[in-house]
Amino acid sequence: MPDYSQWGPQDLAAPARRKLPQEQAVPGLVLEDVQTGWVGAVVRVEKSGGMHLVVLEDRHGKRRSFELGFGFLVDGQPVQVVPPVQAQAPAGPARTASGSVKVEGLRARTARASRIWVEGKHDAELVEKVWGDDLRVEGIVVEPLHGIDDLAGAVRDFQPGPQRRLGVLVDHLVPGSKESRIAAEVMASKGAAGNVLIVGHPYVDVWQAVKPAALGLAAWPAVPRGQDWKTGILRGLGWPHANYADVAAGWKRILGGVRSYADLEPSLLGRVEEVIDFLTAPGA
Repeated sequence: MPDYSQWGPQDLAAPARRKLPQEQAVPGLVLEDVQTGWVGAVVRVEKSGGMHLVVLEDRHGKRRSFELGFGFLVDGQPVQVVPPVQAQAPAGPARTASGSVKVEGLRARTARASRIWVEGKHDAELVEKVWGDDLRVEGIVVEPLHGIDDLAGAVRDFQPGPQRRLGVLVDHLVPGSKESRIAAEVMASKGAAGNVLIVGHPYVDVWQAVKPAALGLAAWPAVPRGQDWKTGILRGLGWPHANYADVAAGWKRILGGVRSYADLEPSLLGRVEEVIDFLTAPGA
């Protein structure tokens, strides 16, 4: 039987855990996820829910996201994967998500009487994410308008005027559409001329105004005519699509891919900028 009488505390302590080498998740680094066996090259690192995720693309072009940290192999050796160190960029003026110069330390302006109306919660969230800083500086509030069938009545109730202007961003505003007819009638109505501007993008839904590349896609899936558009998109992407909660989660995922104006289609960018200019023109 071994004699333990001469052993000290250092001999009885648990062996120290081996410290793994760290690998920065730089694009092109090939990782293997130990738990699933997935092997892929790093596409990008993103933040979601307070944690860092690494997006890996396999040799077939399929992508999956994994939480950074332990549980990866590089060339068969276990490593700890950490976010890449950002290169120090030359100092320059900070920019907002819309590309304008960020005004540091400026408190939000008291809200103007003028408003931006958009078609629904998702449109409002997208405008807020990209133009929110600019709108707070200008004192412009964005409000969701749930459909435009009764836009004429809503505009009458708003009572627009020279210092109470209204900008409306409409989905699927194309020549000959129901939306274009309603817009023309409203802008020509009493009190609206010169005080109401209705613009729009050509997409069925504002989801399409997000560039597919922002989500790592080559294009949005085609949705058969007569099928609910959001459900069809989620189905085409292979994402959950059974109920409203799935739609909300899908939109959150899409919105998470938008980091700045560069992730949006020009047909939306120009229209939002046009509305902001209209509402903030001298004398408005």
